[in-house]
Amino acid sequence: MPQAPQEPESRQAKAAKIAANPSGYKVCEGCDSIVGAGAVLCPNCHSYRFDDSAERVIFQAKALGAREQTSVTAGDLS
Repeated sequence: MPQAPQEPESRQAKAAKIAANPSGYKVCEGCDSIVGAGAVLCPNCHSYRFDDSAERVIFQAKALGAREQTSVTAGDLS
């Protein structure tokens, strides 16, 4: 019997995961998106300026996790 597709991880759960490991992420200074620490360009706005301080990553994760998504991502277009 096929399994039902799993629901995508909630924004709050993603935010908690990011806040628990802020060194693995950084915040885009162009659009305030959170990206992986290895990103060179932001996939959303193509900025190359980032804030990788733990305080900023945790603050932004909590802010984004507490509200609805407003940006259009590549996943939304497929």
